[in-house]
Amino acid sequence: MKIDKAYDLWSSQYDTNKNKTRDLDKLITQKILKEIRFSKVLELGCGTGKNTQWLSLKADEILAVDFSSEMLQIAKTKINRENVSFVIADITKDWDFISLKPDLITCNLILEHIEDLSFIFSSAYSCLKEDGYFFISELHPFKQYKGTKARFDTEIGLIELKAFTHHISEFIHAAKDAGFLLSELNEFFEEDDPEHPPRLISFLFQKPKASDQT
Repeated sequence: MKIDKAYDLWSSQYDTNKNKTRDLDKLITQKILKEIRFSKVLELGCGTGKNTQWLSLKADEILAVDFSSEMLQIAKTKINRENVSFVIADITKDWDFISLKPDLITCNLILEHIEDLSFIFSSAYSCLKEDGYFFISELHPFKQYKGTKARFDTEIGLIELKAFTHHISEFIHAAKDAGFLLSELNEFFEEDDPEHPPRLISFLFQKPKASDQT
């Protein structure tokens, strides 16, 4: 099953099913970004809007992007704010959907479904303002090594989504090749399971000012 169709199917239960990854992602997004000042946000993988609501309270303008039409429809019903625009798009293709110059790009729980990280990082770098931030929150590769991937139950059985394992070094190299500087890297464990591999990893990259590159 294609990834977008799988998320369409998942959308009706995504907000209500038990999902430690979803809940932890929401917490760490707020934890990492609460001290950062930003005005215009490009949110990649907004899904049903679990992070969009909080971001909309801090930003002047948000472009929230997802490739699942059903996920976006739910987000639109939950979030009705003038500073938020939703668009359906495939970020593995040309980013011709950009309608703002963001000083923050967020990317949550979607890169495991994308094979080529270099295109995402180069596209993010191109559209981001100088001194802006690129925040990434993803399933930790250590969890992937043990076989963990996005999955959900349906009436027809368990749906397991296709995923690509990206090592920590892949994120770092793709960011460096695009021109980003690493500002912060964090790993997050489950409070009730600290002895096992961390569930999520987050990166905060920054696009340097032109004057800093000379």
